[in-house]
Amino acid sequence: MKLLLDTHVLLWAAGTPRRMSRAARALLEDEANELMFSAASLWEVAIKQQLGREDFRADARLLRRGLLDNGYAELPVTSAHAVALDLLPPLHKDPFDRMLIAQALVEGIMLLTADANLARYPGPIQAI
Repeated sequence: MKLLLDTHVLLWAAGTPRRMSRAARALLEDEANELMFSAASLWEVAIKQQLGREDFRADARLLRRGLLDNGYAELPVTSAHAVALDLLPPLHKDPFDRMLIAQALVEGIMLLTADANLARYPGPIQAI
């Protein structure tokens, strides 16, 4: 199964996997699953790290290299993803999270999130 990790799950997987449940870690360690990250997540990390957000202390360049070196596939942001945003109900205002949801819907892949607000959207979203 293809799994798209939301930005916080991605940061935890890369730096502090103990923050995730045992079940979540098992999903990430299952070799049958293809782990993916969105270009939007790295965009979010770069912006929020530059703004000094404590929960975004990662260097986006190093994070990207580490993810690619560990077998994660990169999902670019496309125009199909951008126009799918109008299909989403207004449950959440964060533009990065909304893009991840649109990507999961368009691509038919499971979005793993620790955000209860994201888990309220219809579609292939799993709270961990």
